[in-house]
Amino acid sequence: MSIPVRQQSLIIGLLALVLFSAGVYQQAPIGFDSRFVLFAQEMLRHGPTVFPTTYGQPYADYSAVSTLFIWLLSLPFGQVNSLSAWFPSAIAGAVIVTLMYRLLAPYSQRWALLSIALLLLTNTFVTETRAVSQDLILASVAFSVFYLGYAADHFASPRRWLLIFALLLLGFGVRGPIGLVVPTGILCSYYLLNRQWQSLFGFGLTAAVLLAVCVGVLLWLAEASGGPAFMQDVVRMQFMGRMNGSEGVSGSLYYFTSSMGNYALAYPLALLALAAVWLVKPRQAGPELRLLQYCAAAGLIVMVGLSIPQAKKARYLLPMLPMAAIIAAYPFYVAQGRVFGWLRGLMQGVWLLIPALLIGAVLFAHRRFPEQLTMLMPVLMVLGLLQVVALAALFRPRWRAQTLAFCAALGLWSVYILVFEPVERQLYDSQTFSRDALALVQKDPAPLVLHAMGKDAKAIKFMVNTEQDLQPVFTESIQELESLAGPAWLMMDLKDYNALQGTVVGALPPVLSGRFDKNDFVLLHLPRSL
Repeated sequence: MSIPVRQQSLIIGLLALVLFSAGVYQQAPIGFDSRFVLFAQEMLRHGPTVFPTTYGQPYADYSAVSTLFIWLLSLPFGQVNSLSAWFPSAIAGAVIVTLMYRLLAPYSQRWALLSIALLLLTNTFVTETRAVSQDLILASVAFSVFYLGYAADHFASPRRWLLIFALLLLGFGVRGPIGLVVPTGILCSYYLLNRQWQSLFGFGLTAAVLLAVCVGVLLWLAEASGGPAFMQDVVRMQFMGRMNGSEGVSGSLYYFTSSMGNYALAYPLALLALAAVWLVKPRQAGPELRLLQYCAAAGLIVMVGLSIPQAKKARYLLPMLPMAAIIAAYPFYVAQGRVFGWLRGLMQGVWLLIPALLIGAVLFAHRRFPEQLTMLMPVLMVLGLLQVVALAALFRPRWRAQTLAFCAALGLWSVYILVFEPVERQLYDSQTFSRDALALVQKDPAPLVLHAMGKDAKAIKFMVNTEQDLQPVFTESIQELESLAGPAWLMMDLKDYNALQGTVVGALPPVLSGRFDKNDFVLLHLPRSL
């Protein structure tokens, strides 16, 4: 008795969720995650708010929706840990996997599985799934909207307009205006290509009205939360900052060129697959080819639309990735055509080599980071086994492509989880120094001064490890330091301390020295009088 596609997709989605959450629980926050973990910690201590807070003050760059997810998941633990922080991203990734299978399996199970494998082989997807990622949540929202629009026309599903607009609200809540615009553009591209003019204009206008209402409510809540000045900060950070490039500038073709690496293998292979379709020029456009065209249009509108704002980051383009993976796996659905045969051979050859290449990468990493890499033999055994299975699959034509692809994907995820993450977390650890410094401060209470750390930069990585409310003093110049009245504790980078030699503060001996976020830091004690 065959299992229906819906149940198959749920099983595959659950397996993906297990993979995305494997080994996650007590890792210390590092990097960009620190900011969102701090948001959730303050919410856990003080209760939900409309905007997340740092240092007890509302933070203008985000609404609190994604923080609320982490807060809810943290309640059973009584604290924020890596599992509760990452789980929303893992769920978002599993939703994408589930809907990709449900979208493609009615046409070809092989096409569906290989699309998922290409998704799992994409570096940006791997790193964002095992992190706090609002952009991955937006990608799942956008792909869900695309699936609902397509399923209503091709799978006899009802048009779930209420669910679609609820998803648009979720997208706005998680990612601001771009979170509503991106899924709207994706579904509008589908209606445009399908010439469903009534749906196109009706949905587009309704979404535009919804966007205007959401922006108005957001600004009203901002003014209510922090006054007119805070509302202006929200406008600057969530609207103007992303448009005018004050949050980072890249060229207009950044997404089209950088995706060759950031979204490999899916993106470059998708371009080759589209070129093959153009060369072969099928005489009849069946539903599978039409689906390919819908995915190409959706992916293109995301790339073009996100190229308009000056601020660009690789993770912003995640809503395009499911479309690219579907297109890249299309040659395994098309049986005829020499060009498609070459593409199938190219992809299978790459997948076959990936476990061996990963073995070489792990051995190289062990030579460079022997102390951090403690799981060498288990990783090599896993990769060796996957390489043997991949070689054996060469003699099983029916399941060859799927076996090669998933051996490559499992190899990549094994190396990321067992090698890359542990090394990265030791190199960028900020918890050890932070807690040692805090213990000294608590033993001899005095104001804590964070010098040249940036209130929204290095200081966040200290605050996330304090697990209590703290209001440090921030200084940026030598004059500010020299005007301090003791007693006080001073924390700073060793380079900044060395630059103070010859001054009163520079004459203070370090009470604590250690590594903090891949840099050498010191803690000084300024007595009541020098």
